[in-house]
Amino acid sequence: MLVAGNVSIYQNKKYGALLRIQYIAEFEHFNMTGATTVLKPFPQESIKLDQFRTDVIEGLTAKRKKLLSKYFYDHRGDQLFQQIMAMPEYYLTKCELDIFQNRTADLASAICFRESPFDLIELGAGDAVKSSFLLKFLLDQEADFTYRPIDISGNILSELGERLAMQLPALKIDSLQGEYFEMLRQATGSNNRRKVVLFLGGNIGNMEIGEAGLFCRELRSHLNAGDMALIGFDLKKNPQQILDAYNDRAGITAAFNLNLLSRINRELGANMDTDNFSHYQNYDPETGACRSYLVSLVRQQVDIAGNRIVFEENELIDMEVSQKFSRQQIGELAIRSGFMQLREISDSKNWFIDALWMAGH
Repeated sequence: MLVAGNVSIYQNKKYGALLRIQYIAEFEHFNMTGATTVLKPFPQESIKLDQFRTDVIEGLTAKRKKLLSKYFYDHRGDQLFQQIMAMPEYYLTKCELDIFQNRTADLASAICFRESPFDLIELGAGDAVKSSFLLKFLLDQEADFTYRPIDISGNILSELGERLAMQLPALKIDSLQGEYFEMLRQATGSNNRRKVVLFLGGNIGNMEIGEAGLFCRELRSHLNAGDMALIGFDLKKNPQQILDAYNDRAGITAAFNLNLLSRINRELGANMDTDNFSHYQNYDPETGACRSYLVSLVRQQVDIAGNRIVFEENELIDMEVSQKFSRQQIGELAIRSGFMQLREISDSKNWFIDALWMAGH
């Protein structure tokens, strides 16, 4: 699931990246005046529903049943995820916020070791709660930079722009609405300034290891030598602590997963009985993969958009992966993706790190 306070996410199927799509309209380019320039059309609402139907049917008729975690986030899913982030067991949000609140100077010095002007580009900016601490520090240090948040939601970007205009009036902001890499391509092609890309919240962990490698190589392909990426990684730690974060006693995470079945019923006219499924969480401390499943408690048949789907008793639906990393894995991922790792900045408990990478030649 998404972590560390960014409420906007979108899943790119090619890379498996959890990044969220809820508002489908047009790609728009917002500036500080509130003016809007349409860049290109985005699929209409009917196409969005068609894609949801296609993804659900493909996933549930596959040999290994699977649902895409990008569809967790309807209105009810948003509410449940906010409750998850507020749980005492859910450490991820607190850990990265600790870094941005208490190690801001370290972040800034690592980013600004060159005094040249730069663009600070945040993928999936959301409410920018964490990055706001860095933005303020950079402004106080009179760094020459432009903040360029990227998000799929125009509403979120508009609200973010208004809030930052009040809180940080000296900030230069140029927001981009759309899919990450398309907007990153536009951002990196618009000028010759140095680029620093933020990909926070441990969102890299919402990909399988191979998908994370593809994502990072794609990210590198949009950057020039000397550009940087600051990426958040949740570290491997006590297995029980990780399980507690994703399998809370209050059952909020279970409700979060089961809510997707309710969404399928509501939007696709299905007849899935949520009482016939239960949530199961598994963590493999060797691989670092923390996986969410729904388990069919009985043999059952369900009808979804004209398709009859059979679930055997104890059959699993693969819902989501939350990958944890060792420091060695992070360094190896950087090298394989065409980056050099410059620095690791950790929270006070050494549970989470933001790794600063530089694009190599």
